[in-house]
Amino acid sequence: MINVIFEGRCYGYFYRCIYLFKMSKITRKYFFVIAMLLVLFSIYNYFIYSAESYTPSSALTSQAIEGQELWQENNCWSCHQLYGLGGYLGPDLTNVYSNIDKGPLFIKAFLNSGVSSMPKFNFSEGEKDAIIEYLRIVDETGYYPNFDASIERSGWVKIKYKDAK
Repeated sequence: MINVIFEGRCYGYFYRCIYLFKMSKITRKYFFVIAMLLVLFSIYNYFIYSAESYTPSSALTSQAIEGQELWQENNCWSCHQLYGLGGYLGPDLTNVYSNIDKGPLFIKAFLNSGVSSMPKFNFSEGEKDAIIEYLRIVDETGYYPNFDASIERSGWVKIKYKDAK
């Protein structure tokens, strides 16, 4: 241990560190406020993330999982959006399956035909059916944009689902 003689007294390493980091009154105040905010933040996160209240509302079928994998492998997020998240070159496909003017046949036709801004894919019939199943499941989960949403006290957002009665 390193001892320091200061003002005729001998201080060990620990006391030396305390003396070097001696804080002014205003610094102690800010230090206390920041420490309290960190404690409150930790308590809040403990209660939010240890709660058993959240359960996913929709499970994907095996065919929909295959469709999701194709969606990700072909980087569809780059141009299209689901729930407003994704690229802006193509349209939002959240509710394309239930759209009166579109639907599954419309989706199937577009997947292999390609247009000016959409590449021409060579999907098999099974792959097209898997992507359509994935979009059907996404379509069933809700509306986009959803204006009937509210924030619960726990921090979760409660939205209106299509199958809610």
